[in-house]
Amino acid sequence: MMSSILIMAAYFIIFSLIHSLLADRRIKSRVEQVLPDMDRGYRLAYNLLATFMVLPFFYILIFLPDEMLYVVAEPWMWLMVSGQIASVVCLLAALRQTGLSYFLGLSQLLGQAAAPELVTDGFYCHLRNPLFLFAALFLWLTPLMTANLLAFNILATVYFYAGARHEERSLREEFGQQYEEYRRRVPMFIPRMTCKKVA
Repeated sequence: MMSSILIMAAYFIIFSLIHSLLADRRIKSRVEQVLPDMDRGYRLAYNLLATFMVLPFFYILIFLPDEMLYVVAEPWMWLMVSGQIASVVCLLAALRQTGLSYFLGLSQLLGQAAAPELVTDGFYCHLRNPLFLFAALFLWLTPLMTANLLAFNILATVYFYAGARHEERSLREEFGQQYEEYRRRVPMFIPRMTCKKVA
């Protein structure tokens, strides 16, 4: 079982490095210099690669040696599953706010992408990183927990935090003072209850 966790951790490091490097604006610019026609398809290719690279996690979680840690009994199990469903619905709603087609890279591929705007309303008025928060909630509300899944959840949560920090650097470069003002007033992960539009 310990070997499964070590394999999970090793692969997570590989995944994180590749995923973060390819998300970096400087790397994207270099790729587009070498492959000028790639600018429209970069985001879609990035997402397809990320999806493909997630598949080994399922193999590790399903087929490698593991140990059951707990199973939440009814009715609490259904409460947790309801929380997972709510997390997915909220995650999709947050994606819709930023533009699902843009997030996937389809708008860019079809040449329909408008200049990006900083979204500060809806979920983004309450916290800066709703996608990471809802993804983490989905993971941690799993009513069945194994050692491998616990390792995955811990690694994913750490990566969500690191990813949020990386993304915020990119947003600061892209939106400048507008993003700085937004960042000062809106919390990173813990939602604020009241919401005033900031930009």
